[in-house]
Amino acid sequence: MNEEDKKVFLDDFKKADMDKKLDLWYFAVDQEALWEEILAEMSMIAQAANPSKGKVVEED
Repeated sequence: MNEEDKKVFLDDFKKADMDKKLDLWYFAVDQEALWEEILAEMSMIAQAANPSKGKVVEED
């Protein structure tokens, strides 16, 4: 989503019916929590698959 899309979305949100606003807001909050969990699991999977990636390697 680019800045213009975000602006249009928020403008539409401001104009919406209050009940719909709250339903959309609660949906977005639920999705945020879901994606935080998914990203955390993806990070753990990636780390387990390639544990040396992203770590500083000390040279002798």
